[in-house]
Amino acid sequence: MHSLIAKVLVALAAVVALAGCGGGKKATATATPPPTAKPALPPVAPLTGLPDPLGAARKRCAITVKIDNTKEGHPKYGVDQADVVYEEVVEGGYTRLAAIFNSQAPDRVGPVRSVRKTDQSLVWPIGGVFAYSGGAPYAIASISTAPVVQLDESRAGPLMFRDRSRDKPLNLYAHVNFMYSRCGTPVPPPAVFTYRGAHVAVGGVPAASARVGFLADFAVTWTWDAPSGTWKRSIFGSPEVVASGAQFAPKNVVVMFVSYIGGDPQHFNIGAEAVLTGKGKALVFTAGKEITATWSRPDKSRPAQLLDAVGKAIALTPGQTWVELPELTYSVTKTP
Repeated sequence: MHSLIAKVLVALAAVVALAGCGGGKKATATATPPPTAKPALPPVAPLTGLPDPLGAARKRCAITVKIDNTKEGHPKYGVDQADVVYEEVVEGGYTRLAAIFNSQAPDRVGPVRSVRKTDQSLVWPIGGVFAYSGGAPYAIASISTAPVVQLDESRAGPLMFRDRSRDKPLNLYAHVNFMYSRCGTPVPPPAVFTYRGAHVAVGGVPAASARVGFLADFAVTWTWDAPSGTWKRSIFGSPEVVASGAQFAPKNVVVMFVSYIGGDPQHFNIGAEAVLTGKGKALVFTAGKEITATWSRPDKSRPAQLLDAVGKAIALTPGQTWVELPELTYSVTKTP
C-alpha cells in the first residue's frame, strides 16, 4: 500500500516538473484596443451647407434684403455674397430679388428696393431681419405679419445709406455687416435646403444651360461652367456682373413654378402675390445636371422641400443657391 502511494506521488511530481520545464508558454488574453474616436466634423453654415469652422453663421440670424433687378439699377453690390437669392415677379412682369445673408457680412448691399406681398411667405420660416426701402401700405401690412425685425430706410439709421453719385431710387444701400447687431430669431436660421456630401452621386440628366422666360425682357439664362462647378448668369443679353466685376455664379439654380394671385399673369397688376404653399412643379440644376422635381410646402412655417420622382429629398451642392419663381405659364428652355 505504501509503495503504491509512493508511486503515485512520484508520477505527480514528474507531471509538475514537465509542466515547469517543458515550457508551453502561458496563454495571455489579447486586449481589445479602445475604438478610435472619429474626428468631429466642422460645423456648417445652415443656408449653404459649407464648412463654418469659426461658427460665425451659427451665431447670427438671417438677413433678407430686397434688391433692384432692373437694367438701370446695375451693377448690384454684395448680392454675390448672399447664401440664397429668390427672384420673384412684381408688377408689369418685372422681377425683383430677395437676397438672404447669414454666412457672409458684406458692407454694401443693394440697390435696396421696396417690399412686395410675396416677401412675407419667403421669410416666414427663417425669420431674422428684413431690410427694404419702404413700400405701399398693403405690402407693409403684409410683411408686418411675418416674424422678422423690419429695417426700412426710416428705421435703419446708419445701417443704410444713400450713394449721392447715383440717382434715386436706385442709390440706397445696406450695411449688412452691421445689421447682424439687430438680429431677430431664430439664431441660427433653419436650413432651407438639403445638401449632399462631396462624393455623393447626382441624379438627373446632363444640362448645358437653362433659360427662364420671365417677361418684359427679364428672361435669365444660366450656363453650366464645369471648371468652376457653377451656373453663370446672364440677363439683358449679357453676363451679369456685380460691382467688383465678378459674374453671378451659384452652385445651384432651383426653378419653382408658382401661381400669382391678385393680377393678370401676363401683366401682373400691383399687389400680385406668389402662392408659395401647397405643391408644384420644379426643376433643379446642380452639378451640371437637371433634375425634374416637385416642390412641397404644407404651410409657410417651413421651407419648401424639393422631391425627386420617388418622393426623396433632392440634395444640392453646398454653396449659393438661386431660386427662380416664374409663373406657371412661363417657359424654361433647356440645352442638353
